[in-house]
Amino acid sequence: MADIHTLPLRSLLFCPGSNADRMGKAMASGADAVILDLEDSVDPAAKAEARALVAEALAAPRALPVAVRVNAADTAWHLADLAMAVRGGADAIMLPKCGGRPDLAQLSDRIDALEAGFDRPAGRIAILPLVTESALALLDMDYRAATPRLAALCFAGEDLASDLGVMARASGQMNPLLAHARRQVAIAAAAAGVRAIDTPFPDPRAASGLELETREALALGFAGKLCIHPAQIATVHATLRPAPERVEWGRAVIAALEGAANGVAVVDGKMVDIAHLRLAHRYVQMAALSEGTA
Repeated sequence: MADIHTLPLRSLLFCPGSNADRMGKAMASGADAVILDLEDSVDPAAKAEARALVAEALAAPRALPVAVRVNAADTAWHLADLAMAVRGGADAIMLPKCGGRPDLAQLSDRIDALEAGFDRPAGRIAILPLVTESALALLDMDYRAATPRLAALCFAGEDLASDLGVMARASGQMNPLLAHARRQVAIAAAAAGVRAIDTPFPDPRAASGLELETREALALGFAGKLCIHPAQIATVHATLRPAPERVEWGRAVIAALEGAANGVAVVDGKMVDIAHLRLAHRYVQMAALSEGTA
Protein backbone atom coordinates (compact mmCIF):
# COMPACT_ATOMS: atom_id res chain seq x y z
CA MET A 1 0.00 0.00 0.00
CA ALA A 2 1.21 3.49 -0.82
CA ASP A 3 1.86 6.23 1.75
CA ILE A 4 0.64 9.45 0.17
CA HIS A 5 2.47 11.49 2.82
CA THR A 6 5.81 10.53 1.27
CA LEU A 7 4.91 10.33 -2.42
CA PRO A 8 4.75 13.10 -5.04
CA LEU A 9 1.37 14.69 -5.62
CA ARG A 10 2.01 16.78 -8.72
CA SER A 11 -1.09 15.47 -10.48
CA LEU A 12 -4.23 13.99 -8.91
CA LEU A 13 -6.62 12.80 -11.59
CA PHE A 14 -10.36 12.75 -10.89
CA CYS A 15 -12.32 9.86 -12.36
CA PRO A 16 -16.05 9.12 -12.01
CA GLY A 17 -16.62 6.11 -9.80
CA SER A 18 -19.57 5.15 -11.98
CA ASN A 19 -17.44 4.38 -15.05
CA ALA A 20 -15.33 1.22 -14.81
CA ASP A 21 -13.67 1.77 -18.19
CA ARG A 22 -12.54 5.28 -17.31
CA MET A 23 -11.26 4.12 -13.94
CA GLY A 24 -9.08 1.55 -15.68
CA LYS A 25 -7.69 4.20 -18.04
CA ALA A 26 -7.07 6.57 -15.15
CA MET A 27 -4.92 3.96 -13.42
CA ALA A 28 -2.68 3.88 -16.50
CA SER A 29 -2.68 7.64 -17.12
CA GLY A 30 0.69 8.49 -15.60
CA ALA A 31 -0.85 10.61 -12.85
CA ASP A 32 0.85 10.66 -9.46
CA ALA A 33 -2.47 9.64 -7.87
CA VAL A 34 -6.04 8.89 -8.94
CA ILE A 35 -9.18 10.12 -7.18
CA LEU A 36 -12.15 7.81 -7.66
CA ASP A 37 -15.14 10.09 -7.29
CA LEU A 38 -18.39 9.16 -5.59
CA GLU A 39 -19.61 12.73 -5.17
CA ASP A 40 -20.19 15.36 -7.88
CA SER A 41 -19.69 13.15 -10.92
CA VAL A 42 -22.19 10.49 -9.79
CA ASP A 43 -25.94 10.90 -10.09
CA PRO A 44 -27.82 10.32 -6.80
CA ALA A 45 -29.64 7.34 -8.32
CA ALA A 46 -26.30 5.73 -9.19
CA LYS A 47 -24.48 6.15 -5.87
CA ALA A 48 -24.80 2.53 -4.72
CA GLU A 49 -23.74 1.14 -8.10
CA ALA A 50 -20.75 3.49 -8.23
CA ARG A 51 -19.74 2.48 -4.71
CA ALA A 52 -19.68 -1.17 -5.80
CA LEU A 53 -17.59 -0.33 -8.89
CA VAL A 54 -15.06 1.59 -6.81
CA ALA A 55 -14.82 -1.35 -4.41
CA GLU A 56 -13.93 -3.56 -7.40
CA ALA A 57 -11.31 -1.06 -8.57
CA LEU A 58 -9.71 -0.96 -5.11
CA ALA A 59 -9.56 -4.76 -5.02
CA ALA A 60 -7.57 -4.89 -8.27
CA PRO A 61 -3.75 -4.62 -8.34
CA ARG A 62 -2.59 -1.02 -8.72
CA ALA A 63 0.74 0.73 -9.20
CA LEU A 64 -0.19 4.19 -7.93
CA PRO A 65 -1.98 5.70 -4.94
CA VAL A 66 -5.77 5.83 -5.05
CA ALA A 67 -7.96 8.22 -3.11
CA VAL A 68 -11.72 8.01 -2.87
CA ARG A 69 -13.78 11.20 -2.81
CA VAL A 70 -16.64 10.25 -0.55
CA ASN A 71 -19.88 12.17 -0.34
CA ALA A 72 -20.03 14.96 2.21
CA ALA A 73 -20.45 14.12 5.89
CA ASP A 74 -24.00 15.49 6.03
CA THR A 75 -25.30 13.22 3.26
CA ALA A 76 -26.98 9.84 3.49
CA TRP A 77 -24.18 8.23 1.45
CA HIS A 78 -21.17 9.34 3.49
CA LEU A 79 -20.79 6.51 5.97
CA ALA A 80 -21.34 3.78 3.39
CA ASP A 81 -18.78 5.41 1.09
CA LEU A 82 -16.28 5.69 3.91
CA ALA A 83 -16.73 2.12 5.10
CA MET A 84 -16.25 0.79 1.57
CA ALA A 85 -13.10 2.89 1.01
CA VAL A 86 -11.47 1.84 4.29
CA ARG A 87 -12.39 -1.82 3.85
CA GLY A 88 -11.11 -1.73 0.27
CA GLY A 89 -7.74 -0.29 1.24
CA ALA A 90 -7.92 3.19 -0.27
CA ASP A 91 -4.72 5.15 0.23
CA ALA A 92 -6.58 8.36 1.05
CA ILE A 93 -10.02 9.80 1.60
CA MET A 94 -10.85 13.06 -0.14
CA LEU A 95 -13.34 14.96 2.00
CA PRO A 96 -15.57 17.44 0.18
CA LYS A 97 -17.24 20.43 1.85
CA CYS A 98 -14.63 20.52 4.61
CA GLY A 99 -15.39 23.37 7.00
CA GLY A 100 -12.42 23.21 9.33
CA ARG A 101 -10.50 21.13 11.85
CA PRO A 102 -13.58 19.65 13.55
CA ASP A 103 -14.59 18.04 10.25
CA LEU A 104 -11.15 16.47 9.91
CA ALA A 105 -11.17 15.27 13.52
CA GLN A 106 -14.55 13.61 13.01
CA LEU A 107 -13.40 11.94 9.79
CA SER A 108 -10.16 10.75 11.37
CA ASP A 109 -12.06 9.24 14.31
CA ARG A 110 -14.38 7.40 11.95
CA ILE A 111 -11.45 6.04 9.95
CA ASP A 112 -9.82 4.91 13.23
CA ALA A 113 -12.92 2.90 14.08
CA LEU A 114 -13.29 1.43 10.61
CA GLU A 115 -9.62 0.44 10.40
CA ALA A 116 -10.01 -1.42 13.68
CA GLY A 117 -13.29 -3.00 12.61
CA PHE A 118 -11.92 -4.19 9.27
CA ASP A 119 -8.51 -5.19 10.72
CA ARG A 120 -6.69 -2.64 8.59
CA PRO A 121 -3.30 -1.13 9.57
CA ALA A 122 -3.94 1.74 11.98
CA GLY A 123 -3.28 5.28 10.78
CA ARG A 124 -2.29 4.39 7.21
CA ILE A 125 -5.11 6.10 5.32
CA ALA A 126 -4.46 9.77 4.58
CA ILE A 127 -6.98 12.62 4.33
CA LEU A 128 -7.11 15.10 1.44
CA PRO A 129 -9.74 17.74 2.29
CA LEU A 130 -11.25 20.21 -0.16
CA VAL A 131 -11.10 23.26 2.10
CA THR A 132 -12.56 26.12 0.02
CA GLU A 133 -15.88 24.95 -1.34
CA SER A 134 -17.82 27.65 0.50
CA ALA A 135 -17.25 31.20 1.68
CA LEU A 136 -17.87 30.03 5.26
CA ALA A 137 -14.96 27.58 5.06
CA LEU A 138 -12.57 30.48 4.39
CA LEU A 139 -13.24 32.04 7.78
CA ASP A 140 -11.13 29.46 9.61
CA MET A 141 -8.22 28.03 7.65
CA ASP A 142 -6.11 26.95 10.61
CA TYR A 143 -5.36 23.25 10.06
CA ARG A 144 -2.36 23.00 12.37
CA ALA A 145 -2.32 19.70 14.29
CA ALA A 146 -5.70 18.77 12.82
CA THR A 147 -4.79 15.09 12.43
CA PRO A 148 -1.64 13.13 11.50
CA ARG A 149 -3.65 11.77 8.58
CA LEU A 150 -3.70 15.18 6.85
CA ALA A 151 -1.51 14.96 3.73
CA ALA A 152 -2.45 18.14 1.83
CA LEU A 153 -4.96 20.96 1.60
CA CYS A 154 -6.83 21.06 -1.70
CA PHE A 155 -8.12 24.26 -3.28
CA ALA A 156 -11.57 23.94 -4.90
CA GLY A 157 -12.23 26.99 -7.07
CA GLU A 158 -15.37 26.14 -9.03
CA ASP A 159 -17.54 25.34 -6.00
CA LEU A 160 -16.31 28.47 -4.25
CA ALA A 161 -17.14 30.58 -7.29
CA SER A 162 -20.65 29.17 -7.29
CA ASP A 163 -21.07 29.93 -3.59
CA LEU A 164 -19.80 33.47 -4.09
CA GLY A 165 -21.96 34.02 -7.18
CA VAL A 166 -19.05 34.88 -9.48
CA MET A 167 -17.38 33.45 -12.57
CA ALA A 168 -14.29 31.44 -11.67
CA ARG A 169 -12.25 32.83 -14.58
CA ALA A 170 -12.49 35.57 -17.17
CA SER A 171 -10.10 36.43 -20.02
CA GLY A 172 -7.63 33.82 -18.83
CA GLN A 173 -7.45 35.20 -15.29
CA MET A 174 -8.77 33.74 -12.05
CA ASN A 175 -11.42 35.84 -10.33
CA PRO A 176 -9.77 38.08 -7.68
CA LEU A 177 -11.86 36.54 -4.90
CA LEU A 178 -10.73 33.05 -5.91
CA ALA A 179 -7.14 34.24 -6.25
CA HIS A 180 -7.35 35.51 -2.67
CA ALA A 181 -8.70 32.15 -1.45
CA ARG A 182 -5.94 30.39 -3.34
CA ARG A 183 -3.33 32.36 -1.41
CA GLN A 184 -5.12 31.48 1.82
CA VAL A 185 -4.77 27.78 0.99
CA ALA A 186 -1.05 28.18 0.25
CA ILE A 187 -0.46 29.92 3.59
CA ALA A 188 -2.67 27.52 5.56
CA ALA A 189 -0.89 24.49 4.10
CA ALA A 190 2.53 25.91 4.90
CA ALA A 191 1.41 26.68 8.47
CA ALA A 192 0.09 23.14 8.86
CA GLY A 193 3.24 21.61 7.41
CA VAL A 194 1.48 19.90 4.51
CA ARG A 195 1.33 20.39 0.76
CA ALA A 196 -1.11 22.60 -1.12
CA ILE A 197 -2.88 21.20 -4.20
CA ASP A 198 -4.38 23.59 -6.76
CA THR A 199 -7.87 23.60 -8.23
CA PRO A 200 -8.65 21.80 -11.52
CA PHE A 201 -8.44 23.73 -14.77
CA PRO A 202 -11.80 23.19 -16.49
CA ASP A 203 -10.83 22.95 -20.19
CA PRO A 204 -8.70 19.90 -21.14
CA ARG A 205 -8.22 21.37 -24.64
CA ALA A 206 -6.61 24.62 -23.47
CA ALA A 207 -3.05 23.55 -22.68
CA SER A 208 -1.77 27.13 -22.64
CA GLY A 209 -4.34 28.16 -20.04
CA LEU A 210 -3.50 25.13 -17.91
CA GLU A 211 0.20 25.91 -18.15
CA LEU A 212 -0.34 29.52 -17.07
CA GLU A 213 -2.53 28.55 -14.12
CA THR A 214 -0.10 25.82 -13.03
CA ARG A 215 2.81 28.26 -13.26
CA GLU A 216 0.93 30.68 -11.01
CA ALA A 217 0.30 27.87 -8.53
CA LEU A 218 3.99 26.94 -8.53
CA ALA A 219 4.90 30.57 -7.75
CA LEU A 220 2.58 30.38 -4.72
CA GLY A 221 4.25 27.22 -3.44
CA PHE A 222 1.63 24.69 -4.54
CA ALA A 223 3.03 21.18 -4.92
CA GLY A 224 0.47 19.84 -7.38
CA LYS A 225 -2.76 20.29 -9.26
CA LEU A 226 -6.05 18.45 -9.42
CA CYS A 227 -6.76 17.24 -12.96
CA ILE A 228 -9.99 16.31 -14.72
CA HIS A 229 -8.54 14.69 -17.86
CA PRO A 230 -5.46 12.53 -18.59
CA ALA A 231 -4.39 15.01 -21.28
CA GLN A 232 -3.62 17.55 -18.55
CA ILE A 233 -1.04 15.43 -16.73
CA ALA A 234 1.98 15.98 -18.99
CA THR A 235 1.48 19.75 -19.01
CA VAL A 236 1.18 19.87 -15.23
CA HIS A 237 4.29 17.77 -14.70
CA ALA A 238 6.35 19.80 -17.17
CA THR A 239 5.22 23.12 -15.72
CA LEU A 240 5.91 22.11 -12.13
CA ARG A 241 9.49 21.24 -12.99
CA PRO A 242 11.69 24.03 -11.58
CA ALA A 243 13.85 26.05 -13.96
CA PRO A 244 17.40 24.65 -14.41
CA GLU A 245 18.97 27.57 -12.56
CA ARG A 246 16.78 26.93 -9.52
CA VAL A 247 17.71 23.26 -9.53
CA GLU A 248 21.41 24.18 -9.71
CA TRP A 249 20.91 26.62 -6.83
CA GLY A 250 19.16 23.92 -4.82
CA ARG A 251 21.96 21.44 -5.32
CA ALA A 252 24.54 24.06 -4.40
CA VAL A 253 22.66 24.99 -1.23
CA ILE A 254 22.34 21.36 -0.15
CA ALA A 255 26.02 20.70 -0.77
CA ALA A 256 27.11 23.88 1.01
CA LEU A 257 24.98 23.40 4.10
CA GLU A 258 25.86 19.73 4.44
CA GLY A 259 29.45 20.78 4.85
CA ALA A 260 28.81 23.80 7.04
CA ALA A 261 29.65 23.44 10.71
CA ASN A 262 27.34 26.23 11.91
CA GLY A 263 24.37 25.84 9.56
CA VAL A 264 25.31 28.88 7.47
CA ALA A 265 27.04 29.01 4.08
CA VAL A 266 27.54 31.27 1.08
CA VAL A 267 26.16 30.31 -2.34
CA ASP A 268 26.61 32.60 -5.35
CA GLY A 269 27.81 35.33 -3.02
CA LYS A 270 24.69 35.22 -0.82
CA MET A 271 24.26 33.81 2.64
CA VAL A 272 22.04 30.72 2.97
CA ASP A 273 21.00 28.88 6.09
CA ILE A 274 18.70 26.12 7.25
CA ALA A 275 15.65 28.17 6.23
CA HIS A 276 16.69 27.79 2.57
CA LEU A 277 17.27 24.06 2.82
CA ARG A 278 13.63 22.98 2.55
CA LEU A 279 13.17 24.95 -0.68
CA ALA A 280 16.43 23.60 -2.05
CA HIS A 281 15.36 20.01 -1.42
CA ARG A 282 12.01 20.71 -3.06
CA TYR A 283 13.60 22.04 -6.25
CA VAL A 284 15.93 19.05 -6.49
CA GLN A 285 13.17 16.54 -5.75
CA MET A 286 10.79 18.04 -8.34
CA ALA A 287 13.53 17.98 -10.97
CA ALA A 288 14.33 14.35 -10.17
CA LEU A 289 10.67 13.42 -10.55
CA SER A 290 10.54 15.07 -13.96
CA GLU A 291 13.63 13.18 -15.02
CA GLY A 292 12.27 9.87 -13.70
CA THR A 293 15.07 9.46 -11.16
CA ALA A 294 12.97 9.74 -8.00
